[in-house]
Parts: sequence; C-alpha cells; structure tokens
Amino acid sequence: MAGMAAARKTSTRRSTVVDLDVCPAHCDEPAAPVEALLERVAGREAHVETAELFRLLGDPTRLAILHALLEGGELCVCDLARVAGVAENVVSQALRLLRAADVVRTRRDGRRIHYRLADAHVRMLLDLSADHVRHQSATGEGRRVS
Repeated sequence: MAGMAAARKTSTRRSTVVDLDVCPAHCDEPAAPVEALLERVAGREAHVETAELFRLLGDPTRLAILHALLEGGELCVCDLARVAGVAENVVSQALRLLRAADVVRTRRDGRRIHYRLADAHVRMLLDLSADHVRHQSATGEGRRVS
C-alpha cells in the first residue's frame, strides 16, 4: 500500500513538471512570421550539403592545410606537409577530399602541382571561423557542450 501511495505522489509530481522543450498549445496556431521564415530558410538538401562541408572542415589536419593556403597562397604538397606537420601522404589524402568538395583547386607546373583555395567563399569561411575562435578566447567563453 505504501508503495502505491508513493507511486501516486510521484506521478502527481511528474504531471506538474513543465517540459521546456515543448511549445504550449498556442503554437498550434499558424503564424505569419513563421510562414515567411519558412520561405527564407534553405531546404533539407542545402542543410545536408552544408553539414558535409562542416564535417570536411572539422579535421584539424585539413584545417591546417587550408589555413596554410589562406596565408601562403599556392603551395605544393611538400610545403603543405611541412607547414601542417604531417607526412606528405596524409596531406595528399586530405587534398583529395578537399578537391572533391571543390574547396581547393590545382595548377600544374611541370611535374609539380600547386594547390590554392577554390574561391573567396572558402577564404571568408576560414577568416570568420578564425575570428570566432579568437573572439571566444578573448571573452573567455570557450567551448561549451550541453
């Protein structure tokens, strides 16, 4: 009997807890601002492609290569390996992925291939991410995972 009374108290307590991740009933009503927002937000395919790009950029070695290209312009595999501090085969593999995603482009000079960032969008993305990291460090906000 005592167990049932405790269970009833617990279930009563649970029913009064408000779930913060669920909208109240009034959100079932259509809202003009949300409809306008739906027209401006990219579709699922664009989100998947963007997520793939961020996954590609999520590797420290590939980022080191990209930042070397950002600062140094065109560089060959051996120079990129030296700047990134990894073996040439690691750089070659990373560059293969970056080329496939059209993040870097190449120029052949005899037997040597020079790599460069694909366009201003890639430069801007790298600049903004570096600025964001510097800002986070300066404000002491750092990484927070919830």
